[in-house]
Amino acid sequence: MVEGERRGWAEMFRRRDEMFLSYVVRVWQSVVSQLQRDAHENTITKALVEQLDANRQARQRFYCDYQFVPIEWRGMGEMTEDQYIDLAMIVGNDRRAYLAYECKKLNVLRRDGMRRSRAGPYVGEEGMMRFVTEKYAKDLPVGCMLGYVMDGDVQWAYTKVTDAVKSHSRALGLQGPPHAASSIGSVQRFVTLHGIKDRRLEIRHALLPL
Repeated sequence: MVEGERRGWAEMFRRRDEMFLSYVVRVWQSVVSQLQRDAHENTITKALVEQLDANRQARQRFYCDYQFVPIEWRGMGEMTEDQYIDLAMIVGNDRRAYLAYECKKLNVLRRDGMRRSRAGPYVGEEGMMRFVTEKYAKDLPVGCMLGYVMDGDVQWAYTKVTDAVKSHSRALGLQGPPHAASSIGSVQRFVTLHGIKDRRLEIRHALLPL
C-alpha cells in the first residue's frame, strides 16, 4: 500500500471506528447485563458481537466477525486460540480490508478485594504488540484496542495503561505520547502512533466501563 492510499484508508478507518463505537454504546448495557462479574474477555467480546448483530441498525451499517481469521492466515493448518483476531469489522466485501480490535480486561478484582490494572498484558505481546509486530493488521494503517474496565474506574485504567505505554515506548516504536480523543458516551478514548519499518501505525484505544 503506497503512502497516499494509506492516508486515505486511515481516515476511512477512523470514521468506521467512531461509527462502530457509537453502536457499542447503544448496546453496551445489554451486554453488561448478561455477564458475570469475573467474565472472561472472550465471553464479553462474544456477547458484544451478538448484541451488535441483534441491533438492526448496526447490522445494516457494518459486519463484525468474532475471532476473525484474515485471508492471509488461511491454509495454515490447525490454528490455536491466539491466532484469531478477537473482533474485526469487515470493510465492504473485502476480507483483506478489516479494522482489527484486540480486547483486554482491565482493573480486574482479585479474590482479596484488591485490583490489578492488567496494563502490562494490554500493552505486551498479547495486546498492543500484536499490531506492532504486524501479527494483526499487517500493512494496514490503523488497529484498535478495546479495554473492558471491570470495576468501572475508567480514569484509573486510562492512567495505568498510558503509563505502561510510555514505559514501553521503545518496544512499541512510540512516536510521541498518547493523546486523548473525544469520548463517545461513557467510552473514554485515546490514540497512540507507532513507527513500524517504513510506515506509521495508528492504534485507537477505547475503554469501556462494566
